[in-house]
Amino acid sequence: MLSPGLIDLQVNGFAGIDFNSGTITAAELDHALEAMLRTGVTTCLPTIITAYPGELESRFKALDAAIGGSRLGPLMCPGYHLEGPFLSPVDGFSGCHPPRAMTAADPALVDRLRAMIERPILMVTVAPEIEGAIDLIRALSRSGRIVALGHTAADFEQVQAAAAAGATLSTHLGNGMPQTTHKLANPIFAQLAEDRLTASFIADGIHIHPKALKVLLRAKSPARSILVTDAVAAAASRPGRYRFAGTDIDRSADGMVRLADSKLLAGSSLCLDQALRNVVAWGLATPAEAIAMAAERPLAAIAPALDAHGLTLPASEVTWSGDLFVQRLRLGGIERDYPASEHDNKRGDLK
Repeated sequence: MLSPGLIDLQVNGFAGIDFNSGTITAAELDHALEAMLRTGVTTCLPTIITAYPGELESRFKALDAAIGGSRLGPLMCPGYHLEGPFLSPVDGFSGCHPPRAMTAADPALVDRLRAMIERPILMVTVAPEIEGAIDLIRALSRSGRIVALGHTAADFEQVQAAAAAGATLSTHLGNGMPQTTHKLANPIFAQLAEDRLTASFIADGIHIHPKALKVLLRAKSPARSILVTDAVAAAASRPGRYRFAGTDIDRSADGMVRLADSKLLAGSSLCLDQALRNVVAWGLATPAEAIAMAAERPLAAIAPALDAHGLTLPASEVTWSGDLFVQRLRLGGIERDYPASEHDNKRGDLK
């Protein structure tokens, strides 16, 4: 089976490398991106999470310099996803993001960050109920950026207002939620009910139970669903301790990633090709439908931002085995062949 390269809209790190470190080098980035190619991903939006303004500045500068100095970064990283600090600081909704660093919506902060880096901030995740959020969504949309809703306590009316202002996506829908919430009047149902929003999902069996994901995909429809990883440095890595945005995280043998000494999930160890295999194995999609949710759908979601910034992605092609392992990959002038023997230790792993 042939397909375009996969596109991951939410990657905080990969293969032992933390994109939020503030010290990432070009060599480290190439290591992470080379490992990502093995999973069929040819385009990603490196994601910077909630932090104080000075930390955001240093992290963006380091990441942008690493991309500019790397072999693969200019081909694979057209821009960035800013996930925070315009999120809900309420316990449960904030997830692993530091609540104290969250702020009211501030378009000037996004503009200031953009002025410091070469590549654009293509996507911003916002909680639409915070102060100034609707005006921010409108301004970001008009400036050619994709606005996603996430880590939010928004109700039906607030989600509707956000979509009317230009929001088009939901970030990892079903997550960034407290364990106790209203059974029906909650942000998940509010975003499912808004047909102007496409939703991204983390299909690792940890963030969302497979049967719950079945319901979410039915409600949103495959045409408005995207697979993402929310990967951190623990992805494509062995169990153990890693760093993420200035904190320690632990990956357990079952693939779960938590803040050290905490029960809070901290991103995932999911690889996007495994997400494809998962949804197919769980009976939620055909191989073609799964690939579309990780290739054509995310491309359609960010196409307005790419067009607004005059960006064109390099031509890409992935050859898949019958059980959805990458056999061959082409990205621009780069070609990679992956022997079947490399996949043997992955077969049967649905995490």
